Amino acid sequence: MSGPAPDGADRPALARCVAVPPDRFAAVHWGRTPLLSRAAALAGPDGFTDLLAPADADELLSRRGLRTPFLRVAGDGRVLPAGSYTGGGGAGAEITDQVLDERVLDLYAGGATLVLQGLHRNWPPLIDFTRQLGLDLGQPLQVNAYLTPPGSQGFATHYDTHDVFVLQVDGRKHWRVHEPVLPEPLERQPWGGHADEVGAVARGAPVLDVVLEPGDALYLPRGYLHSARAQRDSSLHLTVGVRALTRYALVEELLGLAATDRRLRATLPFGVDVAEPGQLAPVLTETVEALRDWLRTADPAQVAARLRDRAWPASRPAPIRPLAQAAAIDTLHPDSRVAPRPALRWRLEPDGTDRVALRLPDRTISLPRWCEPAVRAVLASGGCRVGDLPGLDDDADRLVLARRLLREAVAVPAPPPDTTAAQPAWTTDREPELSATPPAASAW
Repeated sequence: MSGPAPDGADRPALARCVAVPPDRFAAVHWGRTPLLSRAAALAGPDGFTDLLAPADADELLSRRGLRTPFLRVAGDGRVLPAGSYTGGGGAGAEITDQVLDERVLDLYAGGATLVLQGLHRNWPPLIDFTRQLGLDLGQPLQVNAYLTPPGSQGFATHYDTHDVFVLQVDGRKHWRVHEPVLPEPLERQPWGGHADEVGAVARGAPVLDVVLEPGDALYLPRGYLHSARAQRDSSLHLTVGVRALTRYALVEELLGLAATDRRLRATLPFGVDVAEPGQLAPVLTETVEALRDWLRTADPAQVAARLRDRAWPASRPAPIRPLAQAAAIDTLHPDSRVAPRPALRWRLEPDGTDRVALRLPDRTISLPRWCEPAVRAVLASGGCRVGDLPGLDDDADRLVLARRLLREAVAVPAPPPDTTAAQPAWTTDREPELSATPPAASAW
């Protein structure tokens, strides 16, 4: 999937991050230019403290048994070794990398910035918000939190190799943003390889010089130089990183598929000196010509399948409750209701003459062909009654299929329509995309 589609479709999480309509964000800012959005112009609750408040950060640092790499500490422009703030977990926890709150206190009080990493995996409000924002953008995301003491700056001027949304939660932070020295860098092109250029540009006039207040948001495309310093009070902000695929990813997958062409697998001519441009030139010309010929025959379906292998594992579906799900399987009956697991990516397609393949991010489930209408009914619905599943002969077959979908974590138990609890806007998921992943067969 690419960037946000125009047409003003409902994107509740994105509306909390940008103060312009989705179509304008897509056309003007996405991957192109920074966007500052003040709190008063953003949708949703006041500010971002519902996602992670300072007290929540203290909870994570002190009472959740946090381990590396879920915490990173930076001071004086460098990342500190994990051993300076981790140690043994005590009785019953035979580990050596658990975060020690007293060491964290000492470092933070001394001016170090704390970076809580991977919050899209371990903090419930951010799990839900990130999942919805990922659906709004059609991209995999990650979330870190930055806690900076008064007057401190955790990192020197640098650029990221992914787009970011900065959400200011608490305190005030002064941001200076400069034009890229390397527009749209790839992940393998980090800023350290351009340190001299970054330093020179950072000494010039910024394109954006702003103090973020609580509730403000800032979007930065990858490559834009930036630095941030807390003001008189401590600062807490969230950084949502967008791990978007690039056109270069298409090139990489095309080259992977090009290995099927015998001309491109051929050994270089005997005796050619590859360090000598004059000798290499005719071989290069022939190779480019062969590659050009092959590219004209490239199959978009094959490229799409390879890109799905990359993209799907980068985003997890909504969490499930294993104990509650197992109990639901044991007590399932025709009047029970099941629904698709939110944000699960799937594709249902023929698998031979009498089977269908349900392709998921990490595996493929093989089912009898006559199950297809019932599987589609479950996965394309907001919840349906087991006894109403189409295409099956009786309730016994419907129960077998429903149990299988629950056991495979493809479906989840659904409440009756009139008891569905109201959910915050950013926890409501859209229908999953129909796409594919490589097979890893499973029997009925």
